[in-house]
This record gives sequence, C-alpha cells and structure tokens, in this order.
Amino acid sequence: MLKLGFLASRNGSSMRTIIETAERGELAARPLLAVSNNRSASALDYAQAHGVPTLVVATQADPHGADAKLCEAMQAAGVELIVLSGYLRRLGPRVLAAYRNRILNIHPGLLPEFGGEGMYGRRVHEAVIAAGARESGATIHAVDEIYDHGPVIARRTVPVEAGDTADSLEARVTAMEPGFFLETLQAIGEGRLRLPD
Repeated sequence: MLKLGFLASRNGSSMRTIIETAERGELAARPLLAVSNNRSASALDYAQAHGVPTLVVATQADPHGADAKLCEAMQAAGVELIVLSGYLRRLGPRVLAAYRNRILNIHPGLLPEFGGEGMYGRRVHEAVIAAGARESGATIHAVDEIYDHGPVIARRTVPVEAGDTADSLEARVTAMEPGFFLETLQAIGEGRLRLPD
C-alpha cells in the first residue's frame, strides 16, 4: 500500500487522477495529505472534497521554516512517497533528506535533454520544436537539489508531428501525463518498478 502525500500549486491534475483511482480500488494507495504553497489552489478544494487532509505552507517569507513545517507535516501524516503535481517551488533540505528518492515529479519533456532551471511549462515545448526533435514526452524522476536532475524513474514518448506548435505539442503531452503517472505508481506499488535506494 502506497502512503502518498501530494504537493500542488494550482490544479493538481495528476493528484486528482491518483486519488480517483485509489478510491475505485484500482491503485493500492492511501492519499494522506495534500499541501500547497497557494491558499487558493483548486487542488486543495478537490482533496478536501475527497476526504484528504490539506495544509497550506507559504514558502516565500521563511523558506527554512516552511521546509521544516512541510517535512514535519508529511512525516506526521505517515507519508512515505510524495507526488509533485504541478508544485512550483523548490524543496528544502529537510524534506529532500527525509524523502531521498521518495519524491516524484513529472516533467513535460524528455530528460536530461529538455530540463534544468527555467525549463518548465510552455518553455519545454518551445525548446523541443526549436530543436527539431522527432519526439517529446514526459519523464518521471526523483527530485533532488537540482532542477530536473534526480534519477529517472520512467519515460514515455510522444511523436512530434509535422506542423506541431508548442501549443499542440503541449496539449498532447499534458493529456498523457496523469495516466502515465498513475501507471508508474501502480508499477511501484506492485513491485514491478523499484525506486533508487
């Protein structure tokens, strides 16, 4: 049974898919806590409506205090694996140490080619188009101190089609992400995919 915590800054699309699938009994997981840095994130409303405890941890005024509060909250809830679902803040050293290789993020591009600081959202898809790449996709990786740097857990590709724009490529990658994240968690939960030690 996966004991999950979520971090989301806005909508939390992957979080929603994961919670729904766990509710249907199709994923052996217990969603234990959803945290946002944004008090108005719709992800919080969704989590509350589905019985998942929520917490707002503001990160800008006191990053060190926020790091400690987030770490303590996740541990107190019994979280063993943290899922980033559109979380737009860098994690602090306490959380990263306590959950080394147990924090998963989905990046809307193939790593390491289309990652790094500043490479997020539309910028990734613009870079893929500009590079003339034949394929793009999404990468699930463990989070460490460097943007888009931690060990790659899984990758899924989509073709870059003739006439693609950043908009059309983004739409195709975004549509695939929640299901891909879910399938990866199912593989981890069933022991078909191992996380790094």
